[in-house]
Amino acid sequence: MTQEKISPLRARMIEDMRIKGLGESSQKAHIRAVRYFAKFLGRSPDTATAEDLRAYQLYMVNTNATPSTYNVRLVGLRFFFETTCKRPELKDCLHFRTEPRKLPVVFSAEEVFEILRVAPGPGLKYRAALSISYGTGLRASEVCNLKVSDIDSDRMLIHVERGKGGKDRKVMLSPGLLELLRDYWREARPDGWLFPGKPRINPLSPRQLHRAFSAAKHLAGIKKPRSTLHTLRHSFATHLLEAGTDVRVIQVLLGHAKLSTTAQYTHVATKLIRDTDSPYELLAQLQDRRSE
Repeated sequence: MTQEKISPLRARMIEDMRIKGLGESSQKAHIRAVRYFAKFLGRSPDTATAEDLRAYQLYMVNTNATPSTYNVRLVGLRFFFETTCKRPELKDCLHFRTEPRKLPVVFSAEEVFEILRVAPGPGLKYRAALSISYGTGLRASEVCNLKVSDIDSDRMLIHVERGKGGKDRKVMLSPGLLELLRDYWREARPDGWLFPGKPRINPLSPRQLHRAFSAAKHLAGIKKPRSTLHTLRHSFATHLLEAGTDVRVIQVLLGHAKLSTTAQYTHVATKLIRDTDSPYELLAQLQDRRSE
């Protein structure tokens, strides 16, 4: 099996990303962004001019690239020109697009229960993995990269190693989830990776977990638009908020760098919204006092 030949320019960019401490997924996204630009340009990307960057951005708009895809590519190019090429002046030529933020989709507790109940086999593997997604709010990649040693039953915690942004954190381990994980361990006897893939020396891939979720959602008869595996994470945060958990605690559990990111769940915590008294009720109280 031949390995892809890496150009000196790409090798230097990879070294720069490692020096900056970028995560593996960010590195891949940046490399992909520069590769797409080089294909458009038809020559080495480090020779690009301001007009080339303008033409590329117009090309992405004309080919209906989504704002998120468009911005991800610009982030990669910004790193490339500013750090690897030492041409920071080109940064001013990159114009990000704003995207209307949609409220996250959230499952009800009953819908989550049905999805987990019908999770496909073999055995308890996918039910356990999807239960961690909902029960701890972990991202798909974080669930897949868990090791058996990350489950701390003494302290009732799960250790998340190098989550998004390369940061470690702890999340709660509920008694019910621990019982399910013990049943799964007795059945599958995983060693090393908590959810091994094929071959077992590799962890389960996020793509496999997404497929298992899609199968479970179909079997549960849930047709909620825009609902994905990530919706379990949204549901975890929203249900905690509705139960009265401080939003700053939820921020730590989710591994959000900014509180504003976590605060979006206040817009979909319908139970919390419904149970909040409107200030209009104060007017009724004043009316009662006037009538006395």
